[in-house]
Amino acid sequence: MQYIELVIIFSVLQFLFFGVMAGKARVKFGVKAPAVTGHEGFERAYRVQMNTLEMLILFIPAIAIAGKYWPAAVVAGIGSVYLLGRFLYWRAYVTAPAKRAVGFMFSLLPIVVLIFLSLGGIVMSFAK
Repeated sequence: MQYIELVIIFSVLQFLFFGVMAGKARVKFGVKAPAVTGHEGFERAYRVQMNTLEMLILFIPAIAIAGKYWPAAVVAGIGSVYLLGRFLYWRAYVTAPAKRAVGFMFSLLPIVVLIFLSLGGIVMSFAK
């Protein structure tokens, strides 16, 4: 279970990092709070942060529940793919937004797998 907890903490730290990067972009491009528009460079960094928040709402419960029913190393490995996907998404979105699809898919697919593992584990637990 520690592997899963480590991946969860890394996902939260990654989100924090994206928030810091959005804050830096806000300063760099002169977008004063509470505005969330104004310069494309800031808007890209902000969208990475917000999209990651949207994904975390799916990712954290899915990995935590899957970890109750399946081997921790396998679940953590799937979670690590999510982390990589988020990193790829961030790099692509801030440099060439049209190329962000690969990172998005490497974020979304692990979540879908974890949700199905969670559902499968829950259903199988009823049979015991």
